[in-house]
Amino acid sequence: MGVEMFPGFDPLPEALRPVTKPRLYTPHVHPIFPPLTEPLVDCGVYVGGHRLPDKYTTYTAALSRVREIELMGNEGFVWIGLHEPEASHMHNVADVFGLHPLAVEDAVHAHQRPKLERYDDTLFLVLKTVNYVPHESVVLARQIVETGEVMIFVGKNFVVTVRHGEHGELSEVRKRMDTDPEHLRLGSYAVMHAISDYVVDRYLAVTNLMEGDIDAIEEVAFAPGRKLNVEPIYLLKREVIELRRCVAPLSAALQRMQTDNKDLISKELRRYLRDVADHQTEAADQIASYDDMLNSLVQAALARVGMQQNNDMRKMAAWAGIVAMPTMVAAIYGMNFRFMPELNWTWSYPLVMAGMTIVCLVLYWQFRNRNWL
Repeated sequence: MGVEMFPGFDPLPEALRPVTKPRLYTPHVHPIFPPLTEPLVDCGVYVGGHRLPDKYTTYTAALSRVREIELMGNEGFVWIGLHEPEASHMHNVADVFGLHPLAVEDAVHAHQRPKLERYDDTLFLVLKTVNYVPHESVVLARQIVETGEVMIFVGKNFVVTVRHGEHGELSEVRKRMDTDPEHLRLGSYAVMHAISDYVVDRYLAVTNLMEGDIDAIEEVAFAPGRKLNVEPIYLLKREVIELRRCVAPLSAALQRMQTDNKDLISKELRRYLRDVADHQTEAADQIASYDDMLNSLVQAALARVGMQQNNDMRKMAAWAGIVAMPTMVAAIYGMNFRFMPELNWTWSYPLVMAGMTIVCLVLYWQFRNRNWL
């Protein structure tokens, strides 16, 4: 008998049947990307000045949560932090948040000047971070300041921070924001202000630490009786110039945040940004004063080197003058003339030697009194 003769009969037991799961349709505005764990430092959703306790491993999940909150009549934003992402990671982020390709390229390759750019309703801010490298002596140091970068994309409901460099972590900023719900209620642009304020405060801290190095190098440059080495002064000047390149261009970006983007940044936040601009100006002025001071030190050091060379030349000239006298006498009596009456005198040799010695001693005494020797 065939199996077809028993309708409804299944020759396979229940346990051996292949399991087929129904397809689930999950509509999404953006495609779902796999979790990007390597460059992703943190990802959080903020609503009403507080961070939601939920954990998110994908950008789309966090952004979808924010949009659900917005549909319920509330305002929120997602803040994701990345550390040195590859181009593929940034392209995924750009697809999710609608970032401009030019800004994405800058965020991937880094090495940008501090600047502020606007792409529709998204602001792109580049900040240079600085870190003071501890060292025992400024004379022996090879690096005093190391730099990095932080790029910030800010939209109405998202903040994307991209960090380059080993220092400049923003975890402290997140902790500070988590304990300040009033500031967080100002929206996503409050994060941009908080990061700018943190970076500028680091400028002031580093410049204050460098003041001790400048004082130390000044003592070395003008220490009496100590051999002068101009190399540490040039090293410190190079570090000050690098610090100046990080701080000075930020002034224009902070000014634009206050004047050109009033439709995006609230009046309250613009007041906070004015305070950041004041601190940035203070740091820039302090760095400029360090630069001028080091220029003066370089000029003083070069002048001291010139004086040392002049002293050396005077000593050489003095000894040459002393040696010239016996050399001249020896040259005269070495010309082998036949008629030189004093050659036959009994005391001619002692008198010539005594005369040369007396003249050399007189010349030495004169040069010594004039500080040539």
